[in-house]
Amino acid sequence: MTNNLKHIPKDFLWGSASAAYQVEGAWNVDGKSPSVWDNYVKLPGTTFKGTTGDIAVDHYNRYKEDVALMAKMGLKAYRFSIAWTRILPNGRGEVNEAGIEFYSNLIDELLKHNIEPLITLYHWDLPQCLMDEYGGWESRQIIRDFNEYATVLFERFGDRVKYWISLNEQNIFVNLGYQLAVHPPGVKDDNRMYKVNHIANLANATVIHTFHQMVPDGNIGPSFAYSPVYSKDSDPINVLAAEKAEDLQAHFWMDVYLKGSYPKFALDYLQKSGIDLDIQDGDMALITSAKPDFLGINYYQSNTMAFNPIDGVGQGEMNTTGEKGSFGESGIPGLFKRIQNDFVERTNWDWEIDPKGLEIAIHRITSRYDIPILITENGLGEYDKVADDSHIHDDYRIDYLSSHISAVNEAISNGARVLGYCTWSFTDLLSWLNGYQKRYGFVYVDKYEVEEGTLARTPKDSYYWYKDLIEKHQNN
Repeated sequence: MTNNLKHIPKDFLWGSASAAYQVEGAWNVDGKSPSVWDNYVKLPGTTFKGTTGDIAVDHYNRYKEDVALMAKMGLKAYRFSIAWTRILPNGRGEVNEAGIEFYSNLIDELLKHNIEPLITLYHWDLPQCLMDEYGGWESRQIIRDFNEYATVLFERFGDRVKYWISLNEQNIFVNLGYQLAVHPPGVKDDNRMYKVNHIANLANATVIHTFHQMVPDGNIGPSFAYSPVYSKDSDPINVLAAEKAEDLQAHFWMDVYLKGSYPKFALDYLQKSGIDLDIQDGDMALITSAKPDFLGINYYQSNTMAFNPIDGVGQGEMNTTGEKGSFGESGIPGLFKRIQNDFVERTNWDWEIDPKGLEIAIHRITSRYDIPILITENGLGEYDKVADDSHIHDDYRIDYLSSHISAVNEAISNGARVLGYCTWSFTDLLSWLNGYQKRYGFVYVDKYEVEEGTLARTPKDSYYWYKDLIEKHQNN
């Protein structure tokens, strides 16, 4: 354990994370309006056994209990998102003071226990009213409205909160919402996806500018879901496929955030495919001028690629059942396909368990962009069970987190700047498509596959392990 930590600085943010829709519940109280997720999950067949976030794990009413557990653990940081619909129920205009009060109280409760609050502005719960009015992220109106929403938060909380995440996993919400149709709005249209993504880039740049004007002593950056790409082998055709995959699946976002440009190969490929990003005059100047203070990385797995012939596989099946081995190969015909990596283990949801991949991710980002990194998510979703002794023995999670923290330690020893490490998640929560069966937390919540359960909190073995880890780091 000591070797896991010897290069990690003393001011390291040992944290954990959550998202508003996945933990809060109270979906229609105290002036909150519906988000796209409040409505989407009520459509038949969209989630595991029809689970919703209407109650979630009731963090809205139990936040003091949850923060007390964080304090007992010795947590140094807690990353959470704010529900836009609690702050501006109409998407813009009149501020809902009840929503402001909830988050202000949560921030104060965290600070009282010396826990650094890390706020995510947007974790996918777009106000439904803006989707109905102009299509949400499909209109440039969202840039102004998102900036107005962010401005309210910077005004109200910027004196107490110094770390902010602008957009959470932009690459995921545009891909799953507009290309794979498994998140709202449930669209399969590459042209719309890439246009939405460009508008999101403009919104991200705009709020970064606003933040630096309003909170000059704070830090802000987007959070990117990064899965570094490997080649299947040293066959040049597979190496080139992996290079193209890294450009289209990673550099296409990170280069925009950190270099202010889209990769040339990716733009050429999209142009030849008939896809227009609708880049207008002034767009790239805005993007280039907005400098993040750090890059948030959500790391869960790596990707292994092979050449995909023109008549090869397209989109394969996602494993949303927890039945190991039920995923299918997927890719872009003529470019690349994602295949199974036999050198690493996989979770029951077929996510590769690859701690060395996190070290590779940090190394690549540091080498290409030279920017501080904040690990904003890393964790293991599994079927946790209460044992006969009433404890939750999740040694597999301890092994997972320990090996990934070792990877962070190694990356820092080789020159990377890593500000902190937030596990996903603190308590069990609603997994977007997998309901309550897939558990990530340090704290077990008594809630079953659907809506049954007392919501009682019970620390797992991993809770005490992380507590001990933080203490050892502080005392070394």
